[in-house]
Amino acid sequence: MGNVAIFKDQTAVATTGKRELSDLAKSLLQNTTSTNRRIQTNTNGTFKRIINGEVVGNAARNEINVIIINLLPKVSRIFYASKFDPNKEATLPNCWSNEGDRPEEAAKDKQSANCLTCPQNIKGSGENGSKACKYQRRIAVLIAGDPSGDVYQMNIPSKSLFGKGVGNSHPFESYWKYLVANHESIDNVVTNISFDSNADTMELIFTPMRNISDEEYEQVQAAREKPETKMYTVITVAQTDGVKKQPKPQATIERADEPEEEEVETEPKVRQTKKATEETPKPKKDAAALVDDWLSE
Repeated sequence: MGNVAIFKDQTAVATTGKRELSDLAKSLLQNTTSTNRRIQTNTNGTFKRIINGEVVGNAARNEINVIIINLLPKVSRIFYASKFDPNKEATLPNCWSNEGDRPEEAAKDKQSANCLTCPQNIKGSGENGSKACKYQRRIAVLIAGDPSGDVYQMNIPSKSLFGKGVGNSHPFESYWKYLVANHESIDNVVTNISFDSNADTMELIFTPMRNISDEEYEQVQAAREKPETKMYTVITVAQTDGVKKQPKPQATIERADEPEEEEVETEPKVRQTKKATEETPKPKKDAAALVDDWLSE
């Protein structure tokens, strides 16, 4: 609305701070009901756009192209005492840490004073010898080629975080370090996120496609001013979807006898994302075609 005359009696024009919202306006936005957007990864190899808890448009299969515009400097941790049950009402996590060092104040069932000595951070505290507390990354992204400039949250689970890549395709922590080592910034490139076809379980790999254009650069700068760009990196998906129900304390949780698929904790160790014979990444689809397919409703 920058070129729209909204004032009844406009005389002198103040140029200072004219092009962006003030801190007061941003604080007001953070306390109002807003549109919550996230990108969901699924075990069937698809990505879905979730807006206010509802699936919107068509699913994208195998891969998407995004511009990563914000993330926390450290890997987060999240702990649920009970297994996920789609037939039960969703709850907030029992405990979580945005910086991976100590529980957040908002966590109502803190497991320890700090993450390093937490009993949920010990091998065997989770299923199949894993740690009960999981690593996680929350990132804010733009969909490459989407002119709306809408910001989405995306969660990167532990199995897609650690390991060593092949060629220019990497798990996430190795990916951003690979970019920096090659004098590139993660928010200055279009990133292809795809499902690793060589993995036994759902794992994501990240590949740089190209530098962003001048137009995309302006889009990134505008997105940085949006309150959700920071908010999406520090809250859980459940909170993003408006879930407010608190979990039962860990000591009173009754676990189901029937086993369900459980995410196995992955330690920060070397993992090949591609077989040695596949060091040359497969050609990626045209970005415009990916976006047109995905954003069609």
